[in-house]
Amino acid sequence: MDLSPVRVRFAPSPTGRMHIGNARSALYPFLLARRTGGTFILRIEDTDQKRYDPTAERELIEGLRWLGLDYDEGPDIGGLCGPYRQTERRESYHEHAWKLVELGHAFPCFCTPERLSQVRQEQMAAKQNPRYDGHCRALDADEARRRAQSGEKFVIRFKMPKEGSITATDLLRGSITTENSALDDSVLLKSDGLPTYHLAAMVDDHLMGITHVIRGSEWLPSMPLHMHVIRAFGWDAPQFVHLSVFLKPSGKGKLSKRDTAQALKDGYSIFLGDMKDLGYTPEGVLNWIALMGWGVSEDDVLTLDEMIARFNVDSLTPSPAAINFAKLDHFNGTHIRLMQPADLAGRVKPFLTGAGYAVDDEKLLKIIPLIRERLVTLDDCLQFAGFFFKDDVSPDPQELVAKDLTASQSADVARKALEILSGLPALTHETAEPPLRQFVEESGLHPNQIFGILRVAVTGQKVSPPLFESMEIIGRETVLARIRRAVDTLAGL
Repeated sequence: MDLSPVRVRFAPSPTGRMHIGNARSALYPFLLARRTGGTFILRIEDTDQKRYDPTAERELIEGLRWLGLDYDEGPDIGGLCGPYRQTERRESYHEHAWKLVELGHAFPCFCTPERLSQVRQEQMAAKQNPRYDGHCRALDADEARRRAQSGEKFVIRFKMPKEGSITATDLLRGSITTENSALDDSVLLKSDGLPTYHLAAMVDDHLMGITHVIRGSEWLPSMPLHMHVIRAFGWDAPQFVHLSVFLKPSGKGKLSKRDTAQALKDGYSIFLGDMKDLGYTPEGVLNWIALMGWGVSEDDVLTLDEMIARFNVDSLTPSPAAINFAKLDHFNGTHIRLMQPADLAGRVKPFLTGAGYAVDDEKLLKIIPLIRERLVTLDDCLQFAGFFFKDDVSPDPQELVAKDLTASQSADVARKALEILSGLPALTHETAEPPLRQFVEESGLHPNQIFGILRVAVTGQKVSPPLFESMEIIGRETVLARIRRAVDTLAGL
């Protein structure tokens, strides 16, 4: 791998929420920049003002920071090649668009939307591919400039050659040759004075010294046009990488809005803000998306530093990747178990306090080793740790009744356990477990019967962290009080 420092960019359009496709398009250039000691740039491509969402830029920036993908230049931190919002670079695009006109590679077009619509309808009726019919290509250059300066509405289109072909190279797919006759005279500068992506991104990549363009596969059909624009200016082209497509979980077709809605019903999401709220960690999310398009073992557990050390553009693959939420759970749970107790405690605490619990930090640190192996997402802490911070629990009375025992027999078991625990000088897992296990042996009952009654009585639920360690953390007086209430409840059934 060539380790020469690169300049790469993540250039999202702020038209909606940040999703895993955005995140992967940011991750790979970030890894390449950090691997080579290069520069990672955030550029906001906000020229589509009709679809512009004022909250989207903030969500994009917050998403990058949550993932730990810190950029070296960007709209909020500046840099040598700013500004980093395309709406603030309007003059540059005007200059470059007219430069192409002067060079004979572009032309002003004064066709009205009504005329273009009529031409399109006629072409479709004739079973032709709809495209611009070249009406303004032959306009005298001086006349076109005068009409533009007089205030007449116009766009600037690229003057696509009618003959020959162009070859562009994608690092994942090799050389792609396209006949020029199959390409249209695409709009570079819109009538509102803002550029299209086809002009703005090429100009900015050149002016910002971008060496590698890593972007979504939806831009692959536009690559011939982009190469034409770059060569028309006489510039060197960056290396292009078009990433693999994300498929719906079934593996059949691209993910749709309906699939996204169904995922949320199932407790999953493709949007980073939702994933954070659902208890996913940046480490788990990054590991998951990194391997959807990177030709390393799909079970590799990688930290961000390990990804940087191993990353190689040549290892990326164009093969479509099905979204597998089970894999996300696997990686998330694995990274949770790799965390230091204090780190994990700090991450689960907001979920507990958000649910209304008054969290004691010292107690939480004691709880973490008991629950860490059980957590798939951070919000699982509510199920496995919430009862520690309750003044009281209210178990389902029927769940206090052990399998194959009556309520009266279960009450007798609880009374005996209460007697044993009350007689202990201190309640720790070391002091409580031996006498209770001796009780199991003497009673002839199954351990699950006795410990099941105690678990529900003490925690309020049938599934919990290890019982004896949990009782020690809850505290002697609270444990005894909860068992007494369970005895009374069972006696009343």
